[in-house]
Amino acid sequence: MKIKDFTGKVAYITGGSSGIGLATARLLASKGASVIIFARRAELLAEAVNGIKKNKISEKQRFSSMQLDVANRLEVEIVLQKAVKEFGAPDILINSAGISYPHKFEDIPYETFDGIIKTNLYGIWNMIYVLLPYMKQRGGYIMNVSSIAGFIGVFGLSAYSASKFGVVGLSEALRSELKRFDITVSVFCPGDVDTPMMDRSIKIRPEETKAVSATASMLRPEDVAQALVKSMAHEGFMVLANSAGKFTYNMKRLFPWLVEWVTGSQIKKVQRKGTG
Repeated sequence: MKIKDFTGKVAYITGGSSGIGLATARLLASKGASVIIFARRAELLAEAVNGIKKNKISEKQRFSSMQLDVANRLEVEIVLQKAVKEFGAPDILINSAGISYPHKFEDIPYETFDGIIKTNLYGIWNMIYVLLPYMKQRGGYIMNVSSIAGFIGVFGLSAYSASKFGVVGLSEALRSELKRFDITVSVFCPGDVDTPMMDRSIKIRPEETKAVSATASMLRPEDVAQALVKSMAHEGFMVLANSAGKFTYNMKRLFPWLVEWVTGSQIKKVQRKGTG
């Protein structure tokens, strides 16, 4: 299902209290959609909804929020059933909730790895599994947020890349399965975005990780949201945030050896200096 006109559409957005999720919620509100956001921290949700409401263009639009940990399967089922009953089934599902812990592989505790996989990958599975019966009745659009680290394994991001590679694979399989129900599934792969998660991530990244990402510009959530929403009119599978992201994706597909050589050179330079 292509979506060019968002008037009257209902959008569910996880990770909606900050970052990409919040920026996308604001943008969809400005295009006439009704929006319900989900996030773990209740104290941020009320403020976020108030900000989203300021972008509405019609009194017919509705806005709401619900506290939710997408990694908790039972909680997802309970909260989403309540959401559908009170807010209506979604036309658009944007799975944007995510966490990261950039460290060298041997420094990542099992519990941390488990938590990243459960939030970033199982969280998407949980949301789609519960909402799919409702979306199959009307068609719709599912946008799963992955990352450039979802098609390039990055030094220091073994847990994050594992989860985001999984998101790409899950999305591709579902795209094939759900076409007959007029449900489009796409995967969004931005680079580094100026979000609270990124702020925390930068502070603890290994030096090698910093070196690999040093040449990439930091994206604004608002610009990323524009790319995400605009792509729904075209139904493409792999959605990149800007021209740099498209270049990186094509280089990885066509010249993987060159990407590995460039990143390897950056990593070796740091390690020779003894800072990694």
